[in-house]
Amino acid sequence: MEVKENIKEFVTVDDALNYKRKNVIENYKEYISSSAVQLLGLLDFDKNFVRAEGTKVYDEDGKEYIDLLGGYGALNVGHNNKYILEEINKAVGLPNILQASIYNFAGALAKDLALITPGKLQRTFYSNSGAEAVEGALKLAKISSGKNKLVYCKNSFHGKSMGALSVTGREKYQKPFKPLVPECYEVPYGDADALEEMLKSLKDVAAFIVEPVQGEGGINVPPKGYLKRVREICTKYDVYFIADEIQTGFGRTGYMFACEAEDVVPDIMCFAKSIGGGIIPIGGYITTDEIWKKAYGKIEKAFLHTSTFGGNTIACAAGIASIKYILENDLPNKAKGKGEYFLNKLIGLKEKYPEVIKDVRGMGLMIGVEFVEPKGVLNAITAGKLSELSNEYFASLVAGKLMNEYGIITAYTLNNPNVIRLEPPLIISYEEIDKVISAFESIFEKNKSFLGIGLGSSKQILKSMFKK
Repeated sequence: MEVKENIKEFVTVDDALNYKRKNVIENYKEYISSSAVQLLGLLDFDKNFVRAEGTKVYDEDGKEYIDLLGGYGALNVGHNNKYILEEINKAVGLPNILQASIYNFAGALAKDLALITPGKLQRTFYSNSGAEAVEGALKLAKISSGKNKLVYCKNSFHGKSMGALSVTGREKYQKPFKPLVPECYEVPYGDADALEEMLKSLKDVAAFIVEPVQGEGGINVPPKGYLKRVREICTKYDVYFIADEIQTGFGRTGYMFACEAEDVVPDIMCFAKSIGGGIIPIGGYITTDEIWKKAYGKIEKAFLHTSTFGGNTIACAAGIASIKYILENDLPNKAKGKGEYFLNKLIGLKEKYPEVIKDVRGMGLMIGVEFVEPKGVLNAITAGKLSELSNEYFASLVAGKLMNEYGIITAYTLNNPNVIRLEPPLIISYEEIDKVISAFESIFEKNKSFLGIGLGSSKQILKSMFKK
């Protein structure tokens, strides 16, 4: 095989370890995504982070940051958790990917999952990501029920692969890829009556998929009793209830799984993110023995849906270790207590700065801060050149200040760009929470409205534009 003529020199691991920010930006811009580099660079989000442990990360200049983003819920146990790394190392040297076999660690983790998930959930299928978990769950619902239609919620987010995207409730992500999977129908989130009306009017509905708390939708918590009603309605109309616990699972909301807050047992539960301990990609779904047998219980159906890397030894070792660490350190209960503390502090800021903060909401350590919608601040400052950024990514102005001035990493939610998400590792300390509150207060005190925040952030944007 001929090497491309324009490749003069291959990069080694040692080379990559020695890269500086400029090298990282150049490679990403040239070989991955120049538009992503441009967007992140506007707010100075293109730093080169070189070390991470627990709730902290460090850039190449040695500056310390508190991670309040938490890998979109993938870092419940923190960065580079020493216990989980040690447990993973025990599996190094074992066959990791060997298709003509039955994986020891895959079965062991599946047993643990059956023990910690609610009701009679028992059979696990492994994937490598949340989107793949959703794909598998949708296919399971269709083949097991013999039905075709799927119902999902407005502002939901289940992934960007074709099937998952078809049940993701935002037109921005769907439109460029249409036609999507047919027979998918949208209902408002948190409205059980609307769901019942939809199921009553349709026939052949295989499943209703829902997040117990919408993550990318803006950290939306449904009305009390909503999930319980969903369970009753799905049972009434013989529709499978798929709970997407990819972001809410493994202690994030103050429960091991968010659906447990209402003692609800779904027919199929999707999981991913934090089960890998923030180290190894792993996802999947778990379902009942009855549903699984209808779908794949016969020999000729055993391999209708598979994944090459799904259930590999090292990923499953990470899953086993993560579950043990979460349970032994009582992280769900700690998330509940710290979340209440954090939320109350933020509500205090909302009352103090109503001209900036529109709403604060959340469950456990899954919290959203929604800002008052800006009125063309950046557009006016930059003569219209950044109007799209102003409308679509304004919460990033606050996130930029938090990162660059206070060493706190956050980000906006994909389906509601005016919301900053706060999803720190569940091991965050009360002292670190107080530091975040103090940073917010300092920003709002210095900038009594978004005009002030916009002016300060625009200077950073223009500086970055000229610099890069």
